[in-house]
Amino acid sequence: MTIAFQKFTDSDILQRRDATWQDYLALRDSTDPQLNWRKIAFYQGWLWADMGTEGPGHASFSDLMTAIFFIWASIYPEPVLQSFGRCLIDLPETHACAPDLVLYQGDNIPRWRPGEPRRIELTRHRLPDLVGEIADTSLSLDLDEQKQLYASLGIAEYWVIDVKGTRLFAFGLTPDGAYEPIQVSQTLPGLSIELVTQTLERLTEETNTAAANWLMQQIQVVNQSE
Repeated sequence: MTIAFQKFTDSDILQRRDATWQDYLALRDSTDPQLNWRKIAFYQGWLWADMGTEGPGHASFSDLMTAIFFIWASIYPEPVLQSFGRCLIDLPETHACAPDLVLYQGDNIPRWRPGEPRRIELTRHRLPDLVGEIADTSLSLDLDEQKQLYASLGIAEYWVIDVKGTRLFAFGLTPDGAYEPIQVSQTLPGLSIELVTQTLERLTEETNTAAANWLMQQIQVVNQSE
């Protein structure tokens, strides 16, 4: 592979603005240990790859968000939820991404079978209902290029978790195909974005399991009062 990258700030994120789908495939399928990406994305010539390892902050927030999905599913088992966090998603020739959070709701959830490509292919699988990024060193990318990518795919809900700021940016897709801020989740109806933000803030002093337990208690209190 001969594609050259520019480094994004001082992180392990590499990107290029004039890449082709073939460049993406070469990087995606490379066996070169120096090109062992952790996350990857492609859209309109923008090829992005994170070559770094996952840090403790990113891992802690990522696990908390997955726990939130499981807590919600345990309290509200219908419609069913399926999490595919960090799974590679391809729409051949135009889009590729590997969101930290991938959530399906309801019917027609992708099922992987032996022998099939180890990714979600949007030519035969439907779009996720929610995707999200844990922004440790990539906040500006996640609120710009990544946001444009997910909006162009037509994914209904997009979350960006700011690790350093311990806050959640949540967006819903409008009829004209743009994201606008939302205060209540569309995929997890009734879940307040502010409540999730308060849960994230607890990570400054608590473990992620303690924060998840606190959130569960808050949801139960609300249910008991209704």
